[in-house]
Amino acid sequence: MSGKSRQVSMVIAGASIAVAIALCFTGGARSAESVTPATQVLQLPGGEAGIGFDDLQYAPLLKKILVPGGRSGRLFLISTSSRQISFIGGFTSKATYAGGHGDGTTSACEREGLIYATDRGSRSVKIVDPSAGKIIGSVRLSNSPDYVRCRPDVPEIWVTEPSKELIEILALSADGRSAKIAGSIMIQGGPESLTLDPQRGRAYTHTWKGTTCVVNLKARAVIGSWSNGCEGSRGGALDGEQGLLFIGCGEGKAVVIDVKTGKVVSSLKAGSGVDSIGYAAELGHLYVPGAGSADLSILGVSGGGQLSLLDQMKTGPGAHTAAFDPEGHAVYIGLPEHGQVLILEDTFPPSSR
Repeated sequence: MSGKSRQVSMVIAGASIAVAIALCFTGGARSAESVTPATQVLQLPGGEAGIGFDDLQYAPLLKKILVPGGRSGRLFLISTSSRQISFIGGFTSKATYAGGHGDGTTSACEREGLIYATDRGSRSVKIVDPSAGKIIGSVRLSNSPDYVRCRPDVPEIWVTEPSKELIEILALSADGRSAKIAGSIMIQGGPESLTLDPQRGRAYTHTWKGTTCVVNLKARAVIGSWSNGCEGSRGGALDGEQGLLFIGCGEGKAVVIDVKTGKVVSSLKAGSGVDSIGYAAELGHLYVPGAGSADLSILGVSGGGQLSLLDQMKTGPGAHTAAFDPEGHAVYIGLPEHGQVLILEDTFPPSSR
């Protein structure tokens, strides 16, 4: 750490109490005169005993952050304008938090106003109508789900099932309110993470050690593999316009691959225990939470895919997932120990593209 320490205000939602705490920042490009980022902590109702967060996502139509609430049995929705919290129950639950993120609902995506969320306890994907505030359907899967991703171009949902080395594909009805299994893809040694690239008709997923698999969306088949330089391949994110794929490596670094060539163009160390990552295309900023180091590395991304460290801030033990709100320029990070969400406003200027 650089030794710089600044006081920031953390606000516990619903409690109306401002608590002053010290957060340490490692100075990258931040100048001494720059403004401390506004920081807020939201307490999720019923999450005080801890929640194993795995995959936070931004829902652009709803303008909410989707926060699957793990063992709580709830899918939380955070309004990015008001930061008010609502939730939908009905997922499998456990009374106590034993660590990890293998319980209940852990991943969700939005398509045309509906939400599709995994439920590990029932080995299913639940269909959620947020306007009605309830689950309206359920599809049984072959095995326990990990990530779920909604295809924006066609009415399909893709679900990873690592225990069977499988991606399972669900075809949606015309109104999206029901679904059925429509196919599957074997990913030997995976699949870990899932990033869709409809612009190129592809998806990207990883094996657990060092390989990224390229999947043809239409053919539902693996069409290539790239060496990604990770000892432990983890999360993914994409800059579709720039053609850059970002990968988080469990050992503590971020890697950039040019999707036109499949070659690594840069990498940079970032914390430890890296898993899920987030990206802001309009800013050219990559967010890399380290669960082991309890910090968030904010990396600048040049037009050619070169990485640079902008800053590093303390988060909390086990915090390993991040989602970006493009309107508020804020990063949402799950804090598992007490079922909270940390919000950090990104005040850095856009990277040179």
